Amino acid sequence: MLKAHAAGLGALLGVVSLPSHAAGSAYDIGTPVDPKTISAWNIDIDSNGRGLPAGFGDVAHGKQIFNAKCASCHGANGEGGIGDALVGGAGTLAGAKPKKTIGSYWPYPTTLFDYIRRAMPYNAPQSLSSDEVYALSAYLLYLNHIVPEDTRLDAQSLPKVKMPNREGFVSDPRPGKL
Repeated sequence: MLKAHAAGLGALLGVVSLPSHAAGSAYDIGTPVDPKTISAWNIDIDSNGRGLPAGFGDVAHGKQIFNAKCASCHGANGEGGIGDALVGGAGTLAGAKPKKTIGSYWPYPTTLFDYIRRAMPYNAPQSLSSDEVYALSAYLLYLNHIVPEDTRLDAQSLPKVKMPNREGFVSDPRPGKL
């Protein structure tokens, strides 16, 4: 039985390691993807803010957007509902039931921006403008008592926000790598 599993794994690894042009032509599978299609999904942002788009948003505008597009899942104040809680959880990480929220767990504010832009709202991912994502980030950071109510975020100011659990993570020893 072990030999059968090893043989199967070896065959799978052999197929996976084929160059894409060889796999596509030899087996008539796959579709070439043009660079324009790839660039539409190449929207990652690193912890230092590389990849952040132009734009800006503030807490007040973020509250309006949150109420219109987020509160139905995440609760009126980000406390959670059918979607995860986004606020609270301070001091719970070492406990038996840690509450991992933006304010208690996340190490970088750029991760917040990246996630909102990429995945929210759940029913229409990538539908928010950059200004809306900056505004939502500002509002959620405000709800978590990380930034003041008059905060306006953009590509220069967002990476400078100090998250409460920043020191709870170990940096990647390979600078510049995601």
